[in-house]
Amino acid sequence: MYICICNAIRDCELRRAARRCSGDAEAVYAALGKRPDCRQCLDEAEDVLFEERQMSLIPARAA
Repeated sequence: MYICICNAIRDCELRRAARRCSGDAEAVYAALGKRPDCRQCLDEAEDVLFEERQMSLIPARAA
């Protein structure tokens, strides 16, 4: 699913970048070599970043 149409940033790309870059959505966009254009995606991008970073704090359960 696309999070940012202007830059063609998919949620999977944003999630990978969230694990490498600790900043806000604009910082993560910059790490991807992009910058927000119309800015309508930033709230959703922040939600995705928060979710991904929270998931990385939960230890994986042993099977």
